[in-house]
Amino acid sequence: MPKEFKLPELGENISSGNVSKVLVRVGDTISVDQPVLEMETDKAVIEVPSSVAGTVTAVNVQEGKSVNVGAVILVVGDGDGKAAAAASAPPTPAPTVAVKPAAPPAPKPVPPVQTAPPAPAAAPTTAEPVAVVAAPAAEAPLRAELPHPPRANAGAVPAAPSVRRLAREIGVDITQVGGTGPGGRITMDDVKAFARQVNTDVRGVTVHQAGVAVQEALPDFSRWGEIEHRAMTSVRRRTAEHMAYSWSTIPHVTQFDKVDITELERLRKKHMQRVERMGGKLTVTGMILKVIAAALKQFPQFNASLDAPNNEIIYKKYYNIGVAVDTDRGLLVPVLHNVDQKNIIQLSIELTQAAERARNRKTTLDEMQGGTFTVTNLGGIGGTAFTPIVNAPEVAILGISRTQIEPVFIDGKFEPRTVLPLALSYDHRVIDGADGARFLRWIIEVIEQPFLLFLEA
Repeated sequence: MPKEFKLPELGENISSGNVSKVLVRVGDTISVDQPVLEMETDKAVIEVPSSVAGTVTAVNVQEGKSVNVGAVILVVGDGDGKAAAAASAPPTPAPTVAVKPAAPPAPKPVPPVQTAPPAPAAAPTTAEPVAVVAAPAAEAPLRAELPHPPRANAGAVPAAPSVRRLAREIGVDITQVGGTGPGGRITMDDVKAFARQVNTDVRGVTVHQAGVAVQEALPDFSRWGEIEHRAMTSVRRRTAEHMAYSWSTIPHVTQFDKVDITELERLRKKHMQRVERMGGKLTVTGMILKVIAAALKQFPQFNASLDAPNNEIIYKKYYNIGVAVDTDRGLLVPVLHNVDQKNIIQLSIELTQAAERARNRKTTLDEMQGGTFTVTNLGGIGGTAFTPIVNAPEVAILGISRTQIEPVFIDGKFEPRTVLPLALSYDHRVIDGADGARFLRWIIEVIEQPFLLFLEA
């Protein structure tokens, strides 16, 4: 009997991905746990192993196309299975009649879901509580990656885990959402439509789930010359959505300053070969990571997240710092965990390896999660200053620009010094301007006088 293999959960908050490579073809014999696909999600490439064994009779995905979690990607038969359509045919006889008409893959996912009770059974669950919870939904701003407290009756709602996560992240009570899917099941589009309706009613402005105004229609650019359409990669699409959300919901303040790294550069050049022999590269970024971890302990509000729906600030007792890496797919931010527990050599090696994995598409989902603070360095490219966008749900990010030789007035005369521009952006709901200035000055003083790290931290 034909078996369907559906795309499993790929990770937290991941509802779809792009097929970067199909590893099997019709007629191949596969075994359980054999990789059958390579999926490119937001910021990682994942091998998808099969949960069924047998002969592949149909492949329902194409390279470069987006696939949702739960979609049927393969049909596998027990034997040589010449009729791929058997999976989509009704569970009755007459295989000779069903072979040709049932070839299109589109209806395949429907029959298993429609065996559930029809929509009226789920309607009372979603319809009754609407009037009760309308006010809290209006009060809760749309927040990504900040879970909303679960409702007592949420378990009875017919929705996939990824749909429930989306509802929690954008502040929607899943019990209020009406389901338009088979059997009254709640879909991603149902949650987004409900969020749009709530925000239109309350604020009088239509917004999408990230809290950003819907884009106006574009003009026909081809009227003025030749154009080319290119689909956004999943990395670029996710970056655009996340940055738009962060910029539109976080009140940003950026604090600028400069640090004299003349002595730091001398130490870096003195010890760089030692680090290289151990498999790393001693950079200013790697050295500053250690200083930032100590600063986060001195200023815990920078190692926090805002839980707006619950009017709470979550202070984290671990220090995981993300470092932005420029790749051919876009900006990736692998996270170095427990930075406070590692020395500069260990951090330099780990940072070098993380950057290589990101550029070679080897970064795993675990390496991209759990960050409490982010560092982004554009010094290798150029520029004197920039305003980095906070990587929500974090509350601060440090930007590093290109070093410059500047005259600095020391002991009655000007001396050429190596100066590094810094830019600290932070969430003004959590961090006051005075604290932002103190935090950045603390980092600068420790970089210029490393002994302070042992004296104060």
